[in-house]
Amino acid sequence: MPVSPPRPKGPPLNALRAFEAAARLGGFSKAAEELCVTPGAITQHIKALEEWVGVSLFERRSHGVRLPTAGKGLQPEFTAAFDRLGEAVHALKDVTDAPVVQIAALPSVAQLWLSSRLPRLRAENPQVQFSVTALEQPPNLLREMFDWSVFFDLPSDGPDEIILEEDVIFPVCAPEMAASLGGVNDLAQHTLLIDDTWADDWDLWAQEVGWDRSFTTANARFSLYALAVEEARNGAGVLMGHESLVRDDIETGRLVAPFGGRVKTGRALILTSTPRRRAMADSFVTFG
Repeated sequence: MPVSPPRPKGPPLNALRAFEAAARLGGFSKAAEELCVTPGAITQHIKALEEWVGVSLFERRSHGVRLPTAGKGLQPEFTAAFDRLGEAVHALKDVTDAPVVQIAALPSVAQLWLSSRLPRLRAENPQVQFSVTALEQPPNLLREMFDWSVFFDLPSDGPDEIILEEDVIFPVCAPEMAASLGGVNDLAQHTLLIDDTWADDWDLWAQEVGWDRSFTTANARFSLYALAVEEARNGAGVLMGHESLVRDDIETGRLVAPFGGRVKTGRALILTSTPRRRAMADSFVTFG
């Protein structure tokens, strides 16, 4: 008679994902952010996995978690496995006759830089559908279903990284306001518009040009750089402009740069691509 004994079951895939992310990132909260779940969910996944293995997989610390010595050799294997799985899923997307390029971009980049380039991108690739998602942090292109990411970051010389342009900053304002700015010390009489993403840019610029910012009287903060740009156009104050994001406004005269001080932040506007979309990314850069 046939025999059908119960077969041993492996741990759930989501528990393995939680383990790999927590081990690689060094914390349950960071793993939860990357996997778009709650820290409590990561904790439950790790607990279930530890019960399956029969040992504690992490050393809990006040500033995160750490793999014990015996487990450190496992993390690279799981990382490589999930990276490979991500590549296979990307390949699975390519079986369709209508390719889709998913682009992740910083909200300000999506609104002020990418949007004006999409029409030409579509015109030169009529067989491709382009989709844009605004994110605050760059995605993991090996794991997430994005093909390109466009963010400001420090260059790393990665093989799939394309430097679009250096990040250069300088104050900008409406033309009417510029008429009242005879020199940098006149900034003390105006509101400085500050974007939370780059809250230190005014300090960096002031240090480089030798301006004592302690005399500034008023600041206005924004969580969206595009909104801060709109307020600068409206004459609400002086904004620290990022050249790649305010170039169109300067060329059209909606904003002006009243001073000559141009400062490099060390960052760059970077397009990162999956290997499968690298050739298209290279062609995009030629007119980007």
